[in-house]
Amino acid sequence: MHAKLSGRAALAGLMVLGAATAATAAPTGAAVDLGPAANTADGNHVAFTVALKLRNTAAAEATLASLYTPGSPQFHQFLRSGDFKAQFAPTADTVARVMQHFRSAGFSVTQTTSTQLVVSGNANQVEAEFGVPLHEYEVPATADHAAARFHAPAGSPTLPTAIADAVQGVVGLDSRPRYRPHVIRSGARTALASLKSVTSPQSSGTTNPPGLLTVQDFAQYYDVNPLYARGLSGRGSTIGIVTLASFTPSDAFTYWNSLGLKVSPKRITEIQVDGGSGPPSDKSGSDETTLDVEQSGGIAPGANIAVYEAPNTSQGFIDAFAAAIDANQADTISVSWGEWEFFDTLAVGGPVVDPVTGRNVSSLQAFDDLFLQAALQGQSMYAAAGDSGAYDEVRDLGVPAYPPPAGSQVLSVDDPAAQRWMTAMGGTTLPGTQTFNNGFSVNIAAEQAWGWDYLIPLCTQLGFDPVSCGIYSVGGGGGVSSFVPRPFYQEGIRGIQNTASGQTLLDFTQSPPALITTLPAGFHGRNVPDLSLNSDPETGYVIYYTSSVTGPGVATFFGGTSFAAPQFNGVTALFDQALHGRVGLMNFALYRLARSGDAYEGRNAPLRDITAGDNWGYSAHQGYDQATGLGVPDVAHLLRALADEYGDQGDQGNQNGQD
Repeated sequence: MHAKLSGRAALAGLMVLGAATAATAAPTGAAVDLGPAANTADGNHVAFTVALKLRNTAAAEATLASLYTPGSPQFHQFLRSGDFKAQFAPTADTVARVMQHFRSAGFSVTQTTSTQLVVSGNANQVEAEFGVPLHEYEVPATADHAAARFHAPAGSPTLPTAIADAVQGVVGLDSRPRYRPHVIRSGARTALASLKSVTSPQSSGTTNPPGLLTVQDFAQYYDVNPLYARGLSGRGSTIGIVTLASFTPSDAFTYWNSLGLKVSPKRITEIQVDGGSGPPSDKSGSDETTLDVEQSGGIAPGANIAVYEAPNTSQGFIDAFAAAIDANQADTISVSWGEWEFFDTLAVGGPVVDPVTGRNVSSLQAFDDLFLQAALQGQSMYAAAGDSGAYDEVRDLGVPAYPPPAGSQVLSVDDPAAQRWMTAMGGTTLPGTQTFNNGFSVNIAAEQAWGWDYLIPLCTQLGFDPVSCGIYSVGGGGGVSSFVPRPFYQEGIRGIQNTASGQTLLDFTQSPPALITTLPAGFHGRNVPDLSLNSDPETGYVIYYTSSVTGPGVATFFGGTSFAAPQFNGVTALFDQALHGRVGLMNFALYRLARSGDAYEGRNAPLRDITAGDNWGYSAHQGYDQATGLGVPDVAHLLRALADEYGDQGDQGNQNGQD
């Protein structure tokens, strides 16, 4: 029998995982060009995914609007997979034409979903098909990540004209591990980690002190307990987790059992996509998958959990989403991995180019179609907004000094959180007094936007600037997309912004610094996040995790927006049970509440506005802001608001989405 994971138990069982801040998983550093891929064993088998265009995107989006408009005859009459395929997937003739094109060039082709093909051949065939050399590259191992060997175009590939009209994206010509988990641990790599003692803020509404919180503390603080009192557990729902690292399922059961949660021993199903993620390991990001399952499944102990595990590549990522969405078994899905949305164009070779339109044919467009399909099917989608505040690229590229010199950073957001048909989850810091073992204390008066700039006085006392101290630009991701257009549900919302001017990024590893890109100014882009939850490791959580280095144990002071996404994934499973069917994409209801004026008013307000703090680039203020979105939920009151909106249709309408 396991002891409950109270604060004392967590301290007694503390497993030191190292004084790192952010997990990396994706290798950083310059790649060494090893020459033509055709000369390597890797070049004998090159696989990539071809995402086909939807049949009628305009009609699909019109249907989407009807499905999410109260009073519409189609309100919450979500599509089954077969309905989606019949109405909006590419026609059989289109699929056959594209498949025949690749087969005639010597490739093997398999249709894996209604909109995707997996194509495989050798390096010579890829070079002939896309008109670009394919090379082998290697990134050496570091303390944070394993060595990576991969192939990628040594130039700009071009889509064959014969199929350009049918293809939305070509993903996987570059097989480099690309994505980062948005989990972060308390303390910087240097000063804070070595000097920090147990932080003891006194926050109202939790049993354990922040830093030692469990899903039960989350339920207490964000008002989930009234749902449990009604007998809601997520029973009948399936939670989906899309991830790029495997995990040890027994860790999750240890966590749940330690809290006294009653769960089915058969609730977890692992689905290996593209061969899976390999064995669990610290460097691959297995702690991310572990916490995703523990948090979502702990908040909804009666739900089943489907974990879609894929390799950490652009192809693996999109194939995992496609598998989860096309199967249409998961009612609500979360992901806690991502990258700066512009990295598609910074990767070796860049995206594939349509020779007819000159448009990039990349994962950005392919994701949009997939998440549109999910919304039409009533699948709720949640993504962590990132842990690098308003400067998403800093986590990978860094800055040379503090204050950052002009051109060393740009206001930027994380993908897939920036996608239109995704709910982006940002981060907050809980209130209380944080005390460090050098005598420094900081008081957070009220829940505020998460940005570690509140620790600058501590770093100054220790003799470090924010960069050398390891706190810059750590915080909840948020801002305005430079590439994803603003969705209609955000139009007219006070506080929504366009992209800023003067966002030019330079490469400071060269002298003089070389231009990388200038982002468009005044672009009417998607604003993120939509909602926020406590994500600051200093006021964070306990996890149970089997480290590949130190073995199994309890770890404290974990955080990151990677907690917010699976937590609300679990909350949505409770909503689905309460409303007798899927709630679908949450954004429509959230922004309707914001327009109605009822979001923050009264004793039963479904949202609580966050008006203090910042994420280094954007400040929280009244109403929508790019630091916390629409604020944080009161779960019980939000369910009441959803039930009022759905009316009688809430009891039967959204059953139709599940296959």
